[in-house]
Amino acid sequence: MSLNRPCAIVLAALAAFAGAATATPAGAQRADAEPAAKPAAAAADARTAAAPAAKADPGTYGFDPVHTRVMFALSHAGFSQAIGTVSGAAGTLRFDPADWRGAHLDVQVPLTRLDLGDGKWNKAALARNLLDGKRWPSARFVSERVEPAAGDPQRFEVCGTLSLHGVDGPLCLQVKFNQLKRHPLPPFHRTAGFSATATLSRAAFGIDAWKSVIGDEVELRIEAEAVRDKYVGDSPQGAAEAGAGEDDARQDSVRPDPAPPTPANAQPEPEPRR
Repeated sequence: MSLNRPCAIVLAALAAFAGAATATPAGAQRADAEPAAKPAAAAADARTAAAPAAKADPGTYGFDPVHTRVMFALSHAGFSQAIGTVSGAAGTLRFDPADWRGAHLDVQVPLTRLDLGDGKWNKAALARNLLDGKRWPSARFVSERVEPAAGDPQRFEVCGTLSLHGVDGPLCLQVKFNQLKRHPLPPFHRTAGFSATATLSRAAFGIDAWKSVIGDEVELRIEAEAVRDKYVGDSPQGAAEAGAGEDDARQDSVRPDPAPPTPANAQPEPEPRR
């Protein structure tokens, strides 16, 4: 049966309207259609943004033996503070400037390079009844924890074990981080600088001779520069000269001491004459 013309016109209009309502505009996407694939670069950016930030790998720094020095001071019979220095340190420092709590320090100082400003005094300090430099030619400090100071991101307390004169004892350093940057002189190595202070008792490490002349409290001041990926694994300067002393120490540990015993009431050796 054929439709009359008015009905045909109405039906055509309804069909056109329905088609327009269901058609997808240019550039638009149907809700039930599969999403368009993202370009590879955009997908990679999305993954990078979603992934947690990677923690920086701590750098390894070796101590510059020339620009790392330990200064010590202790009472000279109450008249003044005797001052000496030790240079030629060697060791490593691992740290991430963003997280100092994970830092680790292991450094050795060659006591055989001790300098009190006078050859006789140097010899007296390294003698058997004091530092005994032939048997114990170096001191070593190994950190165990690092605590940042409250309110000052440049200061830390570094606590660990000091091995000195054959005795292991606790020691805490108050450290100031000076800066970390490339050295201004060639070859422009990345360098970190530190200043530190500490106080120790020499008697606590078995160094107790000359009590009436030498004070027990030893003040330490340390200035240090550590260079990234340089000096790592080096030995303390002066260790080669002290090598024979270390061999002698090993032999002494298994044979009687040839020196006669010192009487309990013996007086200390006199101070070196000027």
